[in-house]
Amino acid sequence: MNETKKPIAVVAAEAPPRSVKSIYPAALAGRVEGRLKRPLGDLFGLANFGVNQTRLAPGAWSALRHSHARQDEFIYILEGAPTLLTDAGETLLAPGMCAGFKAATGDAHCLINTSDADVVYLEIGDRSPGDAATYPDDDLRAEMGADGKWRMLHKDGTPY
Repeated sequence: MNETKKPIAVVAAEAPPRSVKSIYPAALAGRVEGRLKRPLGDLFGLANFGVNQTRLAPGAWSALRHSHARQDEFIYILEGAPTLLTDAGETLLAPGMCAGFKAATGDAHCLINTSDADVVYLEIGDRSPGDAATYPDDDLRAEMGADGKWRMLHKDGTPY
C-alpha cells in the first residue's frame, strides 16, 4: 500500500492553500481576487464532504452568487464581518454566526467582505456527484463532470 500518510491534526491557518485560486473564467474571476482557500477536508482524505477554511481580504467575494442543484452548503464565521448576499437581500454576519444553503432551492448566495479587515470562515459542503450550479447575476453556469471536475459554461451551454 503506497497511500500518502494523512495527518492526525493540523493548525488550520497553516494548512497549504488550494493550488488553483479560481476556476471561474478570467472575465469573472476578479471578484474572488483576495480569496484564499485552505482545503482542510482533503488533508484527511475526506470523500463525502469538503471543509475549507477561507480568508477574504477587504473587497473580496467568496464566490460569484450561486446556487447548487445537489450540494448542501454551510458556513461558520470565525473572524470579521462579511455581508451575506442571498435572494432575500443582504445580511451582515459576525463571528459565531452561521448560515446554511439547502440544495435545489434556487436561493443564490455568496459572501462579500465590505469591511476593512480580513474575514475568516469555514465552509462545508457535500460532494454530491453530478452537481450543477447556477449564477443568476452572471452569464455562467457550472456542471460537474463524471470525473468530479467542474466545467464552466455560458448560460446558453457554450463552454468558456
